[in-house]
Amino acid sequence: MKKWLYWIFPLSWMGVIFYSSAQPYQKQDIKPFLSDNIDLSFLEPLIQTIVFSYHQQEVSVANLGINGFVEFFVRKGAHVTVFLLLFLLFYLAIIKTTNLSVGKTIGTAFFASVLYASFDEIHQGFTPNRTPYIGDVILDSVGAILGIGLLLIGIACYKRSKPRKEAR
Repeated sequence: MKKWLYWIFPLSWMGVIFYSSAQPYQKQDIKPFLSDNIDLSFLEPLIQTIVFSYHQQEVSVANLGINGFVEFFVRKGAHVTVFLLLFLLFYLAIIKTTNLSVGKTIGTAFFASVLYASFDEIHQGFTPNRTPYIGDVILDSVGAILGIGLLLIGIACYKRSKPRKEAR
């Protein structure tokens, strides 16, 4: 029965994600913090030519200001990081509580992460000043894919560090 305690980790992390998604944008806005504490003006000449669209909005220093531009990447980086961690927590819970192969465990953990990312975006649609966007689900999926990569590297390093049995 103790092995089911591994599910506390992904379920708790899902709760953190749910709570964060329920916060209006104004409660998560880091631009005031950046403005008050960090002078990012040195970045402007280096990144002022970067311009692209995301969710029908131009992302550029000219449009968002330097603090808004940096905040955009912090927020999108958070999507990747949060779902990379969720994937790893799902993997740990599944591998410790089932008899699935590593490959099937990876596939199941990835599917669960993307499914929760989709649910999270739908949930955001009910939060004031937040909108669901498929692009964020894609970023979340990238996080899970990076989790797969890290996991496979870890497995390979572990296998390489184990002493090999000599053939007789």
